[in-house]
Amino acid sequence: MAIPSSVENAPHSAVERNVPAFTVDQLIAAFYDTIPDMESPAQRVSFGTSGHRGASISGSFTESHILAISQTVCDYRKSKGIAGPLFMGKDTHALSAPALRAALEVLAANGVHACIQKDNAPTATPVVSRAILSHNMRGGKKIPTDIADGIVITPSHNPPEDGGFKYNEYHGGPASAEVTAWIEKRANDYLAAKNSGVKRMPFKKANQADCVRHMDFIRPYVDDLQNVINMQAIAASGLRLGADPLGGSALPLWEPIAKQYGIDLVIVNKELDPLFPFMPPDHDGKIRMDCSSPYAMAGLIHHAVDFSLAFGNDPDADRHGIVTKAGLMNPNHYLCAAIFYLLQHRPAWPRNAAVGKTCVSSSLIDSVCASLDRKLYETPVGFKWFVDGLYTSALVFGGEESAGASFLRLDGTPWSTDKDGIILNLLAAEMTAVTGKNPAEIYAELTRRFFEPYYARIDAPATAAEKKTLKNLTPAAVTQKQLAGAPISQVLTTAPGDNEPIGGLKVVTENGWFAARPSGTEELYKIYAESFVNEAHLAQLQEEAKELVAAAFTAG
Repeated sequence: MAIPSSVENAPHSAVERNVPAFTVDQLIAAFYDTIPDMESPAQRVSFGTSGHRGASISGSFTESHILAISQTVCDYRKSKGIAGPLFMGKDTHALSAPALRAALEVLAANGVHACIQKDNAPTATPVVSRAILSHNMRGGKKIPTDIADGIVITPSHNPPEDGGFKYNEYHGGPASAEVTAWIEKRANDYLAAKNSGVKRMPFKKANQADCVRHMDFIRPYVDDLQNVINMQAIAASGLRLGADPLGGSALPLWEPIAKQYGIDLVIVNKELDPLFPFMPPDHDGKIRMDCSSPYAMAGLIHHAVDFSLAFGNDPDADRHGIVTKAGLMNPNHYLCAAIFYLLQHRPAWPRNAAVGKTCVSSSLIDSVCASLDRKLYETPVGFKWFVDGLYTSALVFGGEESAGASFLRLDGTPWSTDKDGIILNLLAAEMTAVTGKNPAEIYAELTRRFFEPYYARIDAPATAAEKKTLKNLTPAAVTQKQLAGAPISQVLTTAPGDNEPIGGLKVVTENGWFAARPSGTEELYKIYAESFVNEAHLAQLQEEAKELVAAAFTAG
């Protein structure tokens, strides 16, 4: 489709192209040449819910790491009798391609039936998740004898110098904490032994091995979209849509989607560059492909006037960013609107299934669910808490405040159990097509019906000892009776939905709440707060949250 002249001639962003402090060659050289220092905690494998992440230039994401982790995945599969295909994808970060090569050398040497995208094209996280589920649930079977799992090589929206490696289990979603702990320990054992015991073969031989299959992940995903999104309504609406892949793995998806379903969609930026020089700096001056950030999304926001609706994705397409003519939607606002719409336009969804949200997501979601007589399932931060529910259809929707979500197919069966930014973007178009109102307008109606929340997240400094104290707090640590002028009604250190630790605490009143959690990587903690009153009350919540946490640090 022809690009409007107003888009074609406009700069992609409102800032100059960034000039990285390193080259791709330097990043890749460090990937191959650097040997991790096992005496440095920062250079060991740290396999959290989003996998292992790091940078080659800091010695935390190297070939040695990938070889060790890949062999560990092979060991895990063998220990569990997993003999089916392993679907593997990668995003467009500079380190993703060499990491995939190293992983494939190990997988093939171990005889794993690895499936990778043909033509070396990038493969989105949700595409891999859907592929795993489609294999494992064919014919209605949930645990086949040839069970499949997957790997996605991505650091998500992290800066260009970073790399990441994530393992997805048979259910298609991020591996459980128990599994990731096992992987982390064993991978570090391999590293400590200088990868003695790691099986490996040359890449050319691995790439041509009988156990390696080069397949098309994209066409099956595109064909299947009609079973999760009302694509006919979007096509019939005549909506003019803009998509910005932010230089990521959504790029090879949008043109086939537009062509197959007859959608009027323009890709505003088709550039693929592993250093992402077209990205505007984020709020702190760093380059992040964060589609929930108004700074990173400045290019698409610049083009909003040209489209009925526009949207973006991060490099592995598991996050979404919705842009109306009024600007970029706050992720919490979109979650509220999306849930409100879906619960009224998915008649085949199981009535007794719940809506999943994290404990730091907006309380307006609670009001939306209550008004539609739907159960709410509140979890700690992290999409992994929604995986089992989406897999069994005990949850119809799972969403994070950080712009990651997924939901069931039209018939109430699982679509993806990892975040899917593509379907969340298309849902925004479906909502607009079906209701005649874009998601921002639907959200505005919800605030008039219920209340207008004032939400923000800020950071505060904390030492390692203080972060440990915060993570291990009990409700008894809070002795105050009031917060921001209202009686405290709840002090939570576990999530109401699954009773799992939230890794901090949440304090609730009738007028608002705050939650405090330690950062996993920096000397700080995060304060999430939401006021049901106004901005001044939000600021008061934030200040008193700092005082309350400081008192807990002193006592602890």
